[in-house]
Amino acid sequence: MSAPRVMVMMAPGTTREREAALACEMAGGRAELVHISDLATGARDLRAYQMLVLPGGFAYGDDLSAGRLWAADLVHRFRQGLDAFAAAGKPVMGIGNGFQALVKAGYLPGPAPQQRVTLAVNRREAFECRWVRLRAHPTSRCLFTAGLEEDILCPVAHGEGRLVVPDAATRDALWQEGLVALTYVPMDGAVGDGPVGYPANPSGAVDDIAGICNAAGNVLGLMPHPEDHIDSLQHPRWTRGASGGLGIRLFENGVRAARVFLG
Repeated sequence: MSAPRVMVMMAPGTTREREAALACEMAGGRAELVHISDLATGARDLRAYQMLVLPGGFAYGDDLSAGRLWAADLVHRFRQGLDAFAAAGKPVMGIGNGFQALVKAGYLPGPAPQQRVTLAVNRREAFECRWVRLRAHPTSRCLFTAGLEEDILCPVAHGEGRLVVPDAATRDALWQEGLVALTYVPMDGAVGDGPVGYPANPSGAVDDIAGICNAAGNVLGLMPHPEDHIDSLQHPRWTRGASGGLGIRLFENGVRAARVFLG
């Protein structure tokens, strides 16, 4: 069976593209690193791909705010192609900086180009780099988390990862419309009645939300980095026999969905 082509889009300042590409390859995709300038010149065509990943990093130096200038490129230079790609149902994943760009371009939670939420400076006003535990929400529409019963363990590395909503109506809509894909839970997996708090939710994101999707479920964005835990040897306690919580499951679901679009 042919492997779906996965575009891992690079912009000036992205740093996590090779890890994202490796995750897509291990999940069964055929990943290609594509610089945004090659899209602009027509050297690469988004229509030739079945899946799109926007990786982490510091696109355009995080000028104006994290992901803002990358989002401006997406909206003003590539909106028609991205709109068609997402509308077709092809899987799109934004990780870290890529999530910030998709949010500020209006693709998450959508519809683009209207921006309904934002990702702001962490509540503690500090860059956070630590491992977290993510849990898929059972009512989510997200194809990437479909059937995901095991929690994901992976690191965060961001200074502007706090999901913020403008009002209670938007907050309620995220839950009622099935747009909450992943939430932070304590590292021991035990969830109480209230918010998990710091450091389990390192940014202070509203309702402990770590990742959201669009209404169709084919566009996912998350601040943590599942591409950093795709092999058991990457578990921080593997030498003590600890295992599980691989982030590769998200990529496997994405690649599986992308196979539908193979010609």
